Parts: sequence; structure tokens; C-alpha cells
Amino acid sequence: MTARCVMVLGTTSGAGKSWLATALCRWYARQGLKVAPFKAQNMSNNARVVAGGEIGSAQYFQALAARAVPEVRMNPLLLKPERDTHSQVVLMGQVSEELTQTPWRGRSEIVWPVIAKALDELREENDVVVIEGAGSPAEINLMAGDIVNLRVARHAGARCLLVTDIDRGGAFAHLYGTWALMNPADQALVRGFVLNRFRGDASLLPPAPQMLQELTGVPTVATLPMWWHHGLPEEDGVFDDRSTASGAVTKTVAVVAYPRLSNLDEFQPLKNVPGLRLVWARAPAQLAGADWIILPGSKHTSGDLAWLRAQGLDRAIAQHANEGRAVLGVCGGLQMLGEALIDSHGIDGNAPGLGLLPLVTVFEEQKTVKRTQATFGELAGPWAALSGVTARGYEIHHGQTSQHAGMAATAPVLPGGLGWQNAQGNVLGVYLHGLFEDPAVLHALFGAAAPTLDSVFDGLADFIDQHFEAAVIPDLIRDP
Repeated sequence: MTARCVMVLGTTSGAGKSWLATALCRWYARQGLKVAPFKAQNMSNNARVVAGGEIGSAQYFQALAARAVPEVRMNPLLLKPERDTHSQVVLMGQVSEELTQTPWRGRSEIVWPVIAKALDELREENDVVVIEGAGSPAEINLMAGDIVNLRVARHAGARCLLVTDIDRGGAFAHLYGTWALMNPADQALVRGFVLNRFRGDASLLPPAPQMLQELTGVPTVATLPMWWHHGLPEEDGVFDDRSTASGAVTKTVAVVAYPRLSNLDEFQPLKNVPGLRLVWARAPAQLAGADWIILPGSKHTSGDLAWLRAQGLDRAIAQHANEGRAVLGVCGGLQMLGEALIDSHGIDGNAPGLGLLPLVTVFEEQKTVKRTQATFGELAGPWAALSGVTARGYEIHHGQTSQHAGMAATAPVLPGGLGWQNAQGNVLGVYLHGLFEDPAVLHALFGAAAPTLDSVFDGLADFIDQHFEAAVIPDLIRDP
């Protein structure tokens, strides 16, 4: 096996593993190396369609940063939460009903051979594999069944970085405690500690890094400053109210953040549009003053509809639409905009819709998972700029939506049952995820493109190049 493996572990979820792994993918790719990302198991409702099925969005972006073609081996196991105690299991890109019903602790030995095979194949085909861990490697209640952190690190002989979020406080205790809960063989794999999201006076850090090295033998190899607007979607679509683009605000877009929302990361490009303010709405007051309301995808459409009604958001959305202001529903959001959800297979649940489009959605056992390109027909109102625009994106849905037989027809605006608009022109529903990642759509709607993904990836690589100690990153892949 030719690839050197570099692994990013974290003291907690949200410490910065995903973006650091993405930055490393682009850094190594810029050295002319063949690079692939890998995460054995991801738990996220943010997924992307690739050859063979679907993977977590973080690995999709990491593959693009590595200048590689995204594929299912890069994230062999994906868990998509549907309720607090239940997740849909996707193995090598395909939903596995058997594994979905298998208890958590019984699942690891079944899937480990598949995970190890995928990793070994990537190692055979690449110069560098950048591996991302999950949560913390020191989850001692789960360590016996670990298939994503230290077991992967041992299997790959990975050189590991352990990153912590110093902005949360307790960073040195997090680093030491995580390291101390590993066995000595795993401790030896850790080559450096990384302090992420630092703001303040760097002169106040000593003597902590030196003391930590004396206790562990591991140096602190980077202190990364707080960086709010790096342009990469947060892992799991964590929404950040401080993410407002530069310049005077000329448009406010409110995304309804229901509990089981999915594919939230597709709205990251909106954060980078000059003059656009993005609001994550969980109460009617947060919709006040919005120019657009977006209903995003949902992993449990009927449940999120019930939640939306309980918050009074249904009335606020209806009022917004009745005033002629723009509403966009994407996938599950499109389904919510219709008249009814019909489920005879126990997939999602039956529910009345919001009644803003004359549509009915029927949930089918077969899941649609594919990349899609489609051209908009003639649109009216605030969405008229999309008329004739060819958009590229992806579909992930069980629901199949069609015109309500007993209501006045509405003209489809995308072929193949992918999009509809109401008669007034202000309410638009589409099945196509990833609209705002398409430069043609951004240009049509805003007149100027947001920064490209390539420029974002290069910015990440430049950032770690500037803030890591010299030679640390290349040394991670050099022979001993």
C-alpha cells in the first residue's frame, strides 16, 4: 500500500476536524500528490449524490478539495438521523434496511470488513489519504465497538493530529484528557496538538503548550486564529448567526431550521453573497422582515411539519406568501408546500401540507438518489430570473410529487416532476438540491457569483500553511 495516511481527530464534535481535513486535502493536492479523503462512519443528514449512491457532504467537499472524484468508498458508512434514537443506515452508498434495524453495538463487526476494504483500496490507489475521525477518540463507552477513530488509525498506521476548540474553554484539559484515555500504542500515533478558533492575546498561552508536551510528549503544532468566513459549510450544517456577508444588507433570506432538516450545507454560498443576510428561523418573529423564506430538505417531513405548526410558523409562512413575498421549498420543503403527504409504506408518515401549491406527495419504498441537470421553463414573479437557466444538482427523496387531481392545475417549471410554481409566481418548489452551488443560478438571482469552491479550498490551504509550524504538514507524510 503506497498511501501515507494523515488523520484528524478531535477532542469533541465541532472541534474543527472536517474543515482541517479539507484544508489538508487541498494542501497535499497542491504538492502534486494524488489525494483521497476518508471517513469510516459519518452521522449527518447532509449528504451528496456520487457514483454508487450517497456520502456525507463533508467527504464530498474534501474530495473536491483533493481534486479527486467523490465516491462511496470515501465514506462507506453514513448514518442519517430520523429521530433521537433512530438513524437510517447507508452502507457503500445504499440504504440497508437490515443494518438500520441492527442495534448499534451489534453493527460494528458487521460493517468493519467493508470499511477496512474501502480504506485499503484507497490506500493502494493514492499517495496520501486524509482521514477524518468522528466525535472524540476517547469515548470510552463506545471504544470496544469503535470503527471510526482509533481502530481506523491503527489499521492505517496513520499519523494523527488532535484538534480542540479553544474558544469553548478548557482546551488543554480536553487535549490532555483525550490523550490520557488512549492506550499507549494509540498515544504514539498522535503527532501534534492543534488549538483551533483562538482569539485573544497569544502571549497568554505559555507555559501551557510546554507543560502539555512535558506531560504527553506531544507538541502543539498550530494555533489557528478564529476565522468566521472561511466559506466552507460547517459539518452537519451547524448554523451560525454571525455568518453575514460583507457590505450593506440589501436582502434577507430566512431558512426555517426544523429539527430534522437536511442538506443545510447547500445554503453556504448564500452566506458569501455580498449584501445578503442569512437568518435561521425557529420562531415566527425570526421570519419578520425576510425577503425570502426557504423551507429546506427534511429527513422526516411529516414530523417537521408538525413541529412547524406547533411553533406557529405555518401561519407566518402563509402570511408571507399571501403578501406576495418569495417562498422556496427544496425537496422536503417542496413536499410541505403541497396539499398532503400520503404514506402507505411507513416511510415518513401522513400529514396535511401547507396548501401553498396544489400538489400531493406519495412516499414510495424506492429511494431516488441521483445527480440531475434540468433547465427551468418560464417563471414569473421573484423567480423570473431563473427562466431558461440550466441548473445542476442532485436528488435524494422517497416522495414522488404530482398535481392534485381535484384542484386547478399549476404549470411545472422543471421537467420530470422536479419543480412547480404557484399562479401568483411567488411560491416555488423544487426537488433539485444544490441550486445555490451552481454559478449560473447564483448569477441569475444575484447578478454576481459568490466565491467559487476552488477559491475556498485554496484559502483553507493557505491558512494552515501560514499557521502551522514549518515542516509539520510535509513531515506527516515523510518516511520515518
